[in-house]
Amino acid sequence: MRLALDEARLAARGGDVPVGAVVLAPDGTTVLARGHNEREAGGDPTAHAEVLAVRRAAEATGTWRLSGCTLVVTLEPCTMCAGALVQSRVDRVVYGARDDKAGAAGSLWDVVRDRRLNHRPEVIEGVFAKECARLLTDFFRER
Repeated sequence: MRLALDEARLAARGGDVPVGAVVLAPDGTTVLARGHNEREAGGDPTAHAEVLAVRRAAEATGTWRLSGCTLVVTLEPCTMCAGALVQSRVDRVVYGARDDKAGAAGSLWDVVRDRRLNHRPEVIEGVFAKECARLLTDFFRER
């Protein structure tokens, strides 16, 4: 989560909402890819930290199936990102701060664990939650 927090800080420096993500290999320690929000930087509404990290991990591994991998992200994934995580077949999603307004991993929705879908990653929430939430609060307070 510390690496994801570092990515989130990069997003804030670029004027984007401070969300950072890291994809870990099946061994749980090797970092396959990193990402942070780049919506403002690139003018791309899909440039969320999770989507960018998953794309980069797929490129690094040479396959879209990220079976055995873990995505670590500072903020609970939204519906778009939750869908991407299900489609990429990550085994585990670890997130920091809950997103009661748009979260899709247990808060507002629970897309990643919807029994109607063919893949349901494990979800671990609240890791470094206060630190992750503080980054977001500070960012929006300054705005």
